[in-house]
Amino acid sequence: MTVKISISLTDQQAAYARKQVEDGRFPSTSAVIQQALEAKRREDEEYETWKAGFEKMMIERIDGPHVDVETFDRMVEDMLDEKRRKYGLAG
Repeated sequence: MTVKISISLTDQQAAYARKQVEDGRFPSTSAVIQQALEAKRREDEEYETWKAGFEKMMIERIDGPHVDVETFDRMVEDMLDEKRRKYGLAG
């Protein structure tokens, strides 16, 4: 089912839509707008999926195992020492 509605476009947007039709990319300006809205809907869905995954990852990290500051500092220093040895740099 389709619904007819009235929308306002800027001069630039209207010119772009008409050019798409003139160039044969779309059969009508309505089709241009429909395609743009469909693309935006898909983008929003993809964002929501990404956001849910990101939030899940952050919760897992918050709830996950942690190391104290001293242990972390030691781990970083060990890693840096290893890289210095590997590349022959003075430490």
